[in-house]
Amino acid sequence: MDRLDNTVRPYAWGSPTAIPHLLGTRPTGEPQAEMWMGAHPGAPSRTGRGTLAEVIAADPARELGERTVAAFGPRLPFLLKLLAAGAPLSLQVHPDLTQAEQGFADEERRGIPIDAPHRNYKDANHKPELICALTEFDGLCGFRPPAQAADLLDALGVDSLKPYVDLLHAHPEDAALREVLTAILTADPEETARTVAEAAAACDRLGGDHAPYAGIAHHYPGDPGVIAAMLLNHVRLQPGEALFLGAGIPHAYLSGLGVEIMANSDNVLRCGLTPKHVDVPELLRIVRFEPGDPGVLRPEATPDGEEVYETPIDEFRLSRHVLAEGGAAHDLTRDTPQILLCTAGVVRAGEHELTPGQSVFVPAADKASASGAGTLFRATVIV
Repeated sequence: MDRLDNTVRPYAWGSPTAIPHLLGTRPTGEPQAEMWMGAHPGAPSRTGRGTLAEVIAADPARELGERTVAAFGPRLPFLLKLLAAGAPLSLQVHPDLTQAEQGFADEERRGIPIDAPHRNYKDANHKPELICALTEFDGLCGFRPPAQAADLLDALGVDSLKPYVDLLHAHPEDAALREVLTAILTADPEETARTVAEAAAACDRLGGDHAPYAGIAHHYPGDPGVIAAMLLNHVRLQPGEALFLGAGIPHAYLSGLGVEIMANSDNVLRCGLTPKHVDVPELLRIVRFEPGDPGVLRPEATPDGEEVYETPIDEFRLSRHVLAEGGAAHDLTRDTPQILLCTAGVVRAGEHELTPGQSVFVPAADKASASGAGTLFRATVIV
């Protein structure tokens, strides 16, 4: 079992205080957006044996287990994070596995440099995600029913939004959503900026269901993503609740601290709320125009005290153990690789005492147990 030394990424949208508060460290004044735990080449965790990527590469079967290697290759298939949003992230979607493989191969064939700003596919993998709230956490996830989106836009009283309102009342619903999102993202930028300014002022005045979009517009004035965001469900997670973001589901995180786990990929197609490249045709190919409930997840308890966040993904499995002082130790031994992260209290994992924000890597089949008084998140795979 290896204690992990993890990198904090200073993305501009990050909270300057949330991660330091959890870790019990002094804020630097700079944003601290994500703390990465895993073997991602961009910022692999460090261990006493080298980086976790180096440790796994030296003996994949030992560290990951033969079944994990057979299913996913000689690499850790997930990345675990602490994510602290102090401002909205970009509105985005992720491809499914087939779309990622095809998109990556096409851009490789066309010779687009991997670091080109207009490159869509950094790798050939999909990027399903799960975010579990540690504090109250606001986000956008999936399309509202079009009639609800029409009502939200109509209440603003902005004349230039009336055509979108009319389109949202058309049928079938998926075609209506596609047509409206296309119109928003391809409209004249100057006209869009004026529309967004009017809409933001109206959201600020109306408050209530419109308040989140006033906040978004404050961070991204004139961005068409402000209007696109109003097509989506606004979700406020309470601590312990989670969202699963599958392929093609438009989403954005707005504020709060959470534990995030994802398949190892950097593939993002953006819809707005960003100065970065927005490839509208490719985006429209990937987005699933399906309105519905965002599906807030709550953990399902098992007889041995584990609380599991069930998802349809094999690359990762996230669960938590809420431990009480004097209670029986929880056996965590598995034949798959694990990362254990403490988020509250003091937890003993093997020979390591973990406080909030501290984590360990457990190689496949190594004996592992947890005790103490606190909360321990457990990331592994399903094989």
